[in-house]
Parts: sequence; structure tokens; C-alpha cells
Amino acid sequence: MIEDDLDLGRALQRALKAEEISCEWLRRCADAPRRFDGASYDCVLLDLSLPDGSGLDLLRRWRSAGIAIPIIVITARSALEDRLAGLDGGADDFVIKPFATEELVSRIRAVVRRTARQASEIWECGGLAIEPSRHRVTLDGQTLDLAPREYQLLVELAREPGCVVAKSSLAQRLEPLGDPLEFGAIEVHLSKLRRKIGAERIVTIRGVGYMLGT
Repeated sequence: MIEDDLDLGRALQRALKAEEISCEWLRRCADAPRRFDGASYDCVLLDLSLPDGSGLDLLRRWRSAGIAIPIIVITARSALEDRLAGLDGGADDFVIKPFATEELVSRIRAVVRRTARQASEIWECGGLAIEPSRHRVTLDGQTLDLAPREYQLLVELAREPGCVVAKSSLAQRLEPLGDPLEFGAIEVHLSKLRRKIGAERIVTIRGVGYMLGT
């Protein structure tokens, strides 16, 4: 999240944390990453009016550099030309302040779902069905009792079923604010997850990472 308003930034961090969404908060264009490695973030919330520059210019630079991370503009600018400039500049969504945090969370889920190649609220993979909005997983119709880390691991693997997810990527995604989780801890959680969904569903690619079978 790149937002200079202190009250709004704090409120959004609390709201996102309540939805189990980890959020790193920056307040200036100068603090924003020049590039994204594709592992650290699933979405960017971007204000247009920042103290040291234009969020729109930042958005255009990212898109010109080929950065495809989902970006949701959050701004008080409600004029049609501002909305068109944001969307034409590469934003995936445009939310006008003030907004309900519930709506913003829903929009975050929607753009992340599209990026995750999932067309509906329920992600299906074989007999597994994952409902991120409800933090619910079923296997052949039976609800699974997953620990938070087990659930998070499954969701990250399910974003790209049939594709290998690197260990380093999982480590980065599973800890708030980008502090990596130890590989040994990931293997422990994966072992427990395998016992609950079936060991054959998660394939280990030695020296690289893991893949959720389709």
C-alpha cells in the first residue's frame, strides 16, 4: 500500500490484518519498489496524490517496464478524466475515497483471483475446493480442519495449480511484511498438509519447490 494519509493507512492496515491479508505500508513515491520480483506481493494499493510525486506517473512507469502486478488505485479524485487516466494508465481497478473497507477487500480478492487464473469464488483442483473469502477448504465435499499455515500454503500452491512454486517464493509469501519463513518450517507444515489432503496431491520438485497436482 502506497498511501500518505496516516489515519487512513493505519485503518486499512488494521482492516486488512483482520482479513488475514499481510500489508506493507509506504508513504512516498521514492519508497516504492522500482520492480517487483513476482513473489513478494500479490497486489498494490496506490494513492494518486503522494507528497513527492504522482501515483499515476508511478503506475505508468511500472507498466512501461512490463510489471504486471495487479494495481488498485485508491484516491479522492472522482472526476471521469481521473478514472479514465488511471484505468488507461494500467490500473486493474479504481476505488474512490471514502470507501467501505469491505468493498476494498472484495476488490482485492477479485484482482488476485484473476491473477491466480481462477474464474470464481471457489477454486477447484481435483476433489479440493477452496473458498478464500470464507477461509474454507473441502475435500470431496468434506470440510477440512487446516491450521492457518497449512491453509496459507494450500492457497499459495492453488494460485497456480500444475505449476512449480519455488521454496523462496513460498517463504516470502507466508510471512507478513516479507520476512521469510525458514524452509524447514515450510516442510513441516507441508507434511501436515499432505496428511490431510493426500500426499500425492503435492509434488516436490527437488531443489526447486512444490506443485499442487491438477
